[in-house]
Amino acid sequence: MSNTITAAPVRHKNTDTNMFLPKMAKINKVEVFTERETWYEMEYLDKSSLGHTPGQFVEVSVFGVGEAPISISSDPTVEGKFELCIRNAGVVTNKIHQLKAGDTVGIRGPFGTGFDVNKFKGKNVLFVAGGLGLAPLRSLINYVVKTRKEYKDVTLLYGTREPKEILYKKEVEEFEKNKDINFHITVDRGAEGWTKNVGVITTLFPKVKIDDPKNTIVAVCGPPVMYKFVIMEVLAKNIPAENIYISLERRMKCGVGKCGHCQINSVYVCCEGPVFNYAQVRDFKEAI
Repeated sequence: MSNTITAAPVRHKNTDTNMFLPKMAKINKVEVFTERETWYEMEYLDKSSLGHTPGQFVEVSVFGVGEAPISISSDPTVEGKFELCIRNAGVVTNKIHQLKAGDTVGIRGPFGTGFDVNKFKGKNVLFVAGGLGLAPLRSLINYVVKTRKEYKDVTLLYGTREPKEILYKKEVEEFEKNKDINFHITVDRGAEGWTKNVGVITTLFPKVKIDDPKNTIVAVCGPPVMYKFVIMEVLAKNIPAENIYISLERRMKCGVGKCGHCQINSVYVCCEGPVFNYAQVRDFKEAI
């Protein structure tokens, strides 16, 4: 596959609005996941649907403070409501963490190029999620689980630093019970009562059986340090580079390719990505 990337148009399915103009949304529910991450269920005040594809993101505005790009974590087939998992990592996200159910925010988007679900159908699917990387992948994971009959073997690897940092704990418990999914979890550092795997996420790969590498699609999302080593493990299982998809939410800010914060060589992550085929970006300096 060529390393040339053709610039993709910014996707904004709510065509009745300007992509630079936030649309008001109400926070319906709030749940604190960890010391740093909080989950939000939102919906537009006009009850319209977000209309996203797995892997896309929105810009969340707190008026008078600023805005921040946040991955959409909800099932794309659900109409009306949408979900975000937000880490408290700066001025804007700190302010969002102070909001409660009933408060409103501005939403721009959805933006970016997500996962092409059609390329996953009929294939073995391997998800690799590290830390907060589970949130961007969750939209695709839930879609695959809902349409499970359209795929062959489905495997999900999930790793966090500590047990207390596990996101979506109730869903993780459901994954462990789901016989239609090969689910494996690990933590870098164990804690009292933890009986499962201890080690970085690559220690889970010996548990993964790939009978047909060329017919296996991989989706990876996690901290930057994880990518190099996860991709090495994937390639060692003879899975072609063209079958690996990664989410590079790298320094995204404006969401529409204007500010240049997320630029890698000639590529704007917020427009051409954040989801990329690994074969296209493996030679790009700073991409991995």
